[in-house]
Amino acid sequence: MNAEENLFSVDGRVAVLTGAGGVLIGRMAIELARRGAHVVVVDRVVEAARQIVDNIRDAGGDATPVIADVLDRESLLSALGCVEESFGRVDILVNGAGGNRKEASTSAELSFFDIPLEALRFVIDLNLIGTVLPSQIFGRVMARQKSGVILNISSMNSFRPLTRIVGYSAAKAAINNFTQWLAVHMAQNYSPAIRVNAIAPGFFETRQNRYLLRDEATGELTPRGRAIVDHTPMGRFGVPEDLLGTMLWLVSPASEFVTGVVVPVDGGFSAYSGV
Repeated sequence: MNAEENLFSVDGRVAVLTGAGGVLIGRMAIELARRGAHVVVVDRVVEAARQIVDNIRDAGGDATPVIADVLDRESLLSALGCVEESFGRVDILVNGAGGNRKEASTSAELSFFDIPLEALRFVIDLNLIGTVLPSQIFGRVMARQKSGVILNISSMNSFRPLTRIVGYSAAKAAINNFTQWLAVHMAQNYSPAIRVNAIAPGFFETRQNRYLLRDEATGELTPRGRAIVDHTPMGRFGVPEDLLGTMLWLVSPASEFVTGVVVPVDGGFSAYSGV
Protein backbone atom coordinates (compact mmCIF):
# COMPACT_ATOMS: atom_id res chain seq x y z
CA MET A 1 0.00 0.00 0.00
CA ASN A 2 1.49 3.35 -1.00
CA ALA A 3 1.44 6.45 1.19
CA GLU A 4 -1.64 7.94 -0.49
CA GLU A 5 -3.63 4.73 -0.14
CA ASN A 6 -2.64 4.46 3.53
CA LEU A 7 -3.77 8.04 4.11
CA PHE A 8 -7.35 7.18 3.13
CA SER A 9 -7.30 3.58 4.33
CA VAL A 10 -10.14 2.02 6.32
CA ASP A 11 -8.85 -1.51 5.79
CA GLY A 12 -9.59 -3.67 8.82
CA ARG A 13 -11.61 -0.97 10.59
CA VAL A 14 -14.92 -1.90 12.22
CA ALA A 15 -17.59 0.46 10.87
CA VAL A 16 -21.11 0.64 12.31
CA LEU A 17 -23.67 2.48 10.17
CA THR A 18 -27.19 3.20 11.39
CA GLY A 19 -29.94 3.66 8.84
CA ALA A 20 -27.76 1.65 6.47
CA GLY A 21 -30.73 0.04 4.76
CA GLY A 22 -31.44 3.39 3.09
CA VAL A 23 -30.12 4.61 -0.23
CA LEU A 24 -27.44 7.07 0.89
CA ILE A 25 -26.06 5.30 3.97
CA GLY A 26 -26.33 1.94 2.25
CA ARG A 27 -24.06 3.24 -0.50
CA MET A 28 -21.58 4.41 2.16
CA ALA A 29 -21.65 0.94 3.73
CA ILE A 30 -20.92 -0.68 0.37
CA GLU A 31 -17.98 1.66 -0.25
CA LEU A 32 -16.45 1.12 3.20
CA ALA A 33 -16.70 -2.64 2.71
CA ARG A 34 -15.16 -2.34 -0.75
CA ARG A 35 -12.19 -0.67 0.88
CA GLY A 36 -11.70 -3.44 3.41
CA ALA A 37 -13.72 -2.35 6.46
CA HIS A 38 -15.75 -4.80 8.51
CA VAL A 39 -19.19 -3.24 8.06
CA VAL A 40 -22.09 -3.58 10.48
CA VAL A 41 -25.33 -2.66 8.71
CA VAL A 42 -27.79 -1.40 11.33
CA ASP A 43 -31.42 -0.83 10.38
CA ARG A 44 -34.82 -1.49 11.92
CA VAL A 45 -36.09 -3.03 8.66
CA VAL A 46 -34.79 -6.57 8.27
CA GLU A 47 -35.17 -6.78 4.48
CA ALA A 48 -33.42 -3.46 3.88
CA ALA A 49 -30.41 -4.42 6.02
CA ARG A 50 -30.09 -7.84 4.43
CA GLN A 51 -30.22 -6.40 0.92
CA ILE A 52 -27.23 -4.16 1.59
CA VAL A 53 -25.36 -7.01 3.26
CA ASP A 54 -26.07 -9.30 0.31
CA ASN A 55 -24.74 -6.64 -2.07
CA ILE A 56 -21.55 -6.33 -0.02
CA ARG A 57 -21.00 -10.05 0.31
CA ASP A 58 -21.68 -10.66 -3.37
CA ALA A 59 -18.84 -8.24 -4.12
CA GLY A 60 -16.50 -10.07 -1.74
CA GLY A 61 -16.83 -7.69 1.21
CA ASP A 62 -17.41 -8.35 4.90
CA ALA A 63 -20.76 -7.23 6.32
CA THR A 64 -23.06 -8.17 9.19
CA PRO A 65 -26.75 -7.21 9.43
CA VAL A 66 -27.96 -6.03 12.84
CA ILE A 67 -31.56 -5.09 13.47
CA ALA A 68 -31.95 -2.18 15.87
CA ASP A 69 -33.99 0.97 16.42
CA VAL A 70 -31.95 4.13 17.04
CA LEU A 71 -34.66 5.37 19.42
CA ASP A 72 -34.54 2.20 21.55
CA ARG A 73 -31.60 2.01 23.96
CA GLU A 74 -32.05 -1.70 24.64
CA SER A 75 -31.98 -2.62 20.97
CA LEU A 76 -28.84 -0.52 20.50
CA LEU A 77 -27.19 -2.21 23.48
CA SER A 78 -28.06 -5.55 21.91
CA ALA A 79 -26.51 -4.37 18.64
CA LEU A 80 -23.39 -3.29 20.51
CA GLY A 81 -23.19 -6.72 22.10
CA CYS A 82 -23.18 -8.32 18.65
CA VAL A 83 -20.43 -5.98 17.46
CA GLU A 84 -18.25 -6.50 20.52
CA GLU A 85 -18.69 -10.27 20.39
CA SER A 86 -17.65 -10.36 16.73
CA PHE A 87 -14.96 -7.67 16.63
CA GLY A 88 -14.20 -6.39 20.13
CA ARG A 89 -14.06 -2.76 19.02
CA VAL A 90 -15.78 0.07 17.11
CA ASP A 91 -13.61 2.29 14.93
CA ILE A 92 -16.21 4.17 12.89
CA LEU A 93 -19.81 5.13 13.66
CA VAL A 94 -21.93 6.71 10.94
CA ASN A 95 -25.16 8.09 12.40
CA GLY A 96 -27.24 7.78 9.26
CA ALA A 97 -30.73 7.09 10.56
CA GLY A 98 -33.06 10.03 9.99
CA GLY A 99 -35.67 11.47 7.71
CA ASN A 100 -38.88 13.44 7.54
CA ARG A 101 -42.61 12.77 7.63
CA LYS A 102 -45.16 14.30 5.32
CA GLU A 103 -47.42 14.85 8.34
CA ALA A 104 -44.71 17.05 9.90
CA SER A 105 -44.51 19.37 6.88
CA THR A 106 -46.74 22.31 6.07
CA SER A 107 -48.78 22.18 2.87
CA ALA A 108 -51.89 23.62 1.25
CA GLU A 109 -53.86 21.13 3.31
CA LEU A 110 -51.92 21.42 6.57
CA SER A 111 -50.96 24.71 8.19
CA PHE A 112 -48.12 25.13 10.66
CA PHE A 113 -50.67 25.71 13.40
CA ASP A 114 -52.21 22.29 12.81
CA ILE A 115 -49.14 20.08 12.50
CA PRO A 116 -49.74 17.13 14.85
CA LEU A 117 -47.42 17.17 17.83
CA GLU A 118 -46.75 13.45 17.51
CA ALA A 119 -45.54 13.89 13.92
CA LEU A 120 -43.29 16.81 14.85
CA ARG A 121 -41.89 14.95 17.85
CA PHE A 122 -41.22 11.84 15.76
CA VAL A 123 -39.13 13.78 13.20
CA ILE A 124 -37.14 15.62 15.87
CA ASP A 125 -36.57 12.43 17.86
CA LEU A 126 -35.61 10.36 14.82
CA ASN A 127 -32.99 12.83 13.63
CA LEU A 128 -31.61 14.28 16.87
CA ILE A 129 -32.15 11.60 19.50
CA GLY A 130 -31.45 9.00 16.82
CA THR A 131 -27.98 10.54 16.56
CA VAL A 132 -27.35 11.20 20.26
CA LEU A 133 -28.35 7.75 21.51
CA PRO A 134 -26.10 5.68 19.19
CA SER A 135 -23.29 8.12 19.98
CA GLN A 136 -23.74 7.28 23.66
CA ILE A 137 -23.88 3.53 23.11
CA PHE A 138 -21.07 3.10 20.57
CA GLY A 139 -19.12 6.18 21.65
CA ARG A 140 -18.53 4.61 25.06
CA VAL A 141 -16.46 1.91 23.34
CA MET A 142 -14.40 4.60 21.57
CA ALA A 143 -13.85 6.35 24.89
CA ARG A 144 -12.59 3.09 26.38
CA GLN A 145 -10.28 2.30 23.47
CA LYS A 146 -9.14 5.95 23.20
CA SER A 147 -9.79 6.19 19.46
CA GLY A 148 -12.57 6.30 16.91
CA VAL A 149 -14.50 8.44 14.46
CA ILE A 150 -18.14 9.49 14.62
CA LEU A 151 -19.71 10.87 11.46
CA ASN A 152 -23.12 12.50 11.74
CA ILE A 153 -25.47 13.27 8.88
CA SER A 154 -26.73 16.84 8.84
CA SER A 155 -28.42 18.68 5.96
CA MET A 156 -28.47 21.92 4.02
CA ASN A 157 -31.58 22.73 6.04
CA SER A 158 -29.38 23.12 9.09
CA PHE A 159 -27.75 26.24 7.58
CA ARG A 160 -30.65 27.68 5.60
CA PRO A 161 -34.01 26.36 6.83
CA LEU A 162 -36.31 25.52 3.96
CA THR A 163 -39.99 26.28 3.86
CA ARG A 164 -42.47 23.59 4.93
CA ILE A 165 -40.15 21.16 6.77
CA VAL A 166 -40.12 22.78 10.18
CA GLY A 167 -39.23 19.81 12.39
CA TYR A 168 -36.60 18.39 10.06
CA SER A 169 -34.81 21.73 9.69
CA ALA A 170 -34.74 22.31 13.44
CA ALA A 171 -33.49 18.78 14.17
CA LYS A 172 -30.67 18.98 11.62
CA ALA A 173 -29.57 22.35 13.02
CA ALA A 174 -29.42 20.69 16.42
CA ILE A 175 -27.22 17.93 14.96
CA ASN A 176 -24.68 20.57 13.88
CA ASN A 177 -24.51 21.91 17.42
CA PHE A 178 -24.31 18.41 18.89
CA THR A 179 -21.50 17.52 16.48
CA GLN A 180 -19.42 20.45 17.69
CA TRP A 181 -20.25 19.78 21.33
CA LEU A 182 -19.41 16.08 21.17
CA ALA A 183 -16.16 16.73 19.27
CA VAL A 184 -14.92 18.95 22.09
CA HIS A 185 -16.24 16.67 24.83
CA MET A 186 -14.61 13.50 23.48
CA ALA A 187 -11.27 15.15 22.75
CA GLN A 188 -11.00 16.89 26.11
CA ASN A 189 -12.36 14.12 28.34
CA TYR A 190 -11.34 10.88 26.66
CA SER A 191 -8.86 11.20 23.80
CA PRO A 192 -7.90 13.67 21.07
CA ALA A 193 -7.83 10.61 18.79
CA ILE A 194 -11.64 10.49 18.95
CA ARG A 195 -13.03 12.75 16.24
CA VAL A 196 -16.62 13.84 15.55
CA ASN A 197 -17.68 15.49 12.29
CA ALA A 198 -20.72 15.74 10.04
CA ILE A 199 -21.66 15.82 6.39
CA ALA A 200 -24.43 18.18 5.29
CA PRO A 201 -25.82 16.80 2.04
CA GLY A 202 -27.55 19.13 -0.35
CA PHE A 203 -30.50 17.83 -2.31
CA PHE A 204 -30.55 14.13 -3.04
CA GLU A 205 -33.66 12.34 -4.26
CA THR A 206 -34.78 9.68 -1.80
CA ARG A 207 -37.99 7.83 -1.09
CA GLN A 208 -38.66 10.18 1.81
CA ASN A 209 -38.42 13.48 -0.07
CA ARG A 210 -39.54 12.54 -3.57
CA TYR A 211 -43.07 13.76 -2.87
CA LEU A 212 -41.64 17.27 -2.46
CA LEU A 213 -39.43 17.19 -5.55
CA ARG A 214 -41.42 15.40 -8.26
CA ASP A 215 -45.03 15.17 -9.31
CA GLU A 216 -46.23 11.70 -8.38
CA ALA A 217 -48.25 11.23 -11.55
CA THR A 218 -45.88 12.64 -14.18
CA GLY A 219 -42.44 12.40 -12.57
CA GLU A 220 -41.77 15.99 -13.59
CA LEU A 221 -40.12 18.39 -11.18
CA THR A 222 -42.46 20.20 -8.84
CA PRO A 223 -42.05 23.99 -8.56
CA ARG A 224 -40.07 23.29 -5.39
CA GLY A 225 -37.85 20.76 -7.16
CA ARG A 226 -37.23 23.16 -10.03
CA ALA A 227 -36.35 25.98 -7.61
CA ILE A 228 -33.80 23.75 -5.89
CA VAL A 229 -32.10 22.80 -9.15
CA ASP A 230 -32.13 26.43 -10.30
CA HIS A 231 -30.42 27.46 -7.05
CA THR A 232 -27.79 24.73 -7.26
CA PRO A 233 -24.90 26.03 -9.40
CA MET A 234 -24.07 22.50 -10.57
CA GLY A 235 -27.61 22.27 -11.91
CA ARG A 236 -28.69 18.86 -10.60
CA PHE A 237 -29.66 16.82 -7.57
CA GLY A 238 -26.94 14.85 -5.86
CA VAL A 239 -26.45 11.11 -6.33
CA PRO A 240 -25.24 8.77 -3.56
CA GLU A 241 -21.75 8.52 -5.03
CA ASP A 242 -21.29 12.27 -4.50
CA LEU A 243 -21.02 11.67 -0.73
CA LEU A 244 -18.37 8.96 -0.79
CA GLY A 245 -15.21 11.05 -1.15
CA THR A 246 -16.11 13.33 1.75
CA MET A 247 -17.22 10.39 3.86
CA LEU A 248 -13.96 8.56 3.23
CA TRP A 249 -11.89 11.66 4.04
CA LEU A 250 -13.67 12.21 7.36
CA VAL A 251 -13.48 8.61 8.61
CA SER A 252 -9.88 7.94 7.52
CA PRO A 253 -6.45 9.14 8.72
CA ALA A 254 -6.56 11.77 5.96
CA SER A 255 -8.53 14.03 8.32
CA GLU A 256 -6.83 13.17 11.60
CA PHE A 257 -6.59 16.88 12.60
CA VAL A 258 -10.21 17.62 11.65
CA THR A 259 -12.93 17.52 14.29
CA GLY A 260 -16.11 19.45 15.02
CA VAL A 261 -16.80 20.47 11.41
CA VAL A 262 -19.91 20.17 9.24
CA VAL A 263 -18.99 19.78 5.57
CA PRO A 264 -21.55 20.74 2.91
CA VAL A 265 -21.82 18.42 -0.10
CA ASP A 266 -24.38 20.43 -2.00
CA GLY A 267 -23.32 21.31 -5.54
CA GLY A 268 -22.77 24.92 -4.47
CA PHE A 269 -26.29 25.52 -3.10
CA SER A 270 -25.04 27.13 0.11
CA ALA A 271 -22.75 29.48 -1.83
CA TYR A 272 -25.38 30.82 -4.22
CA SER A 273 -27.36 33.94 -3.33
CA GLY A 274 -29.84 33.47 -6.19
CA VAL A 275 -28.55 36.45 -8.17
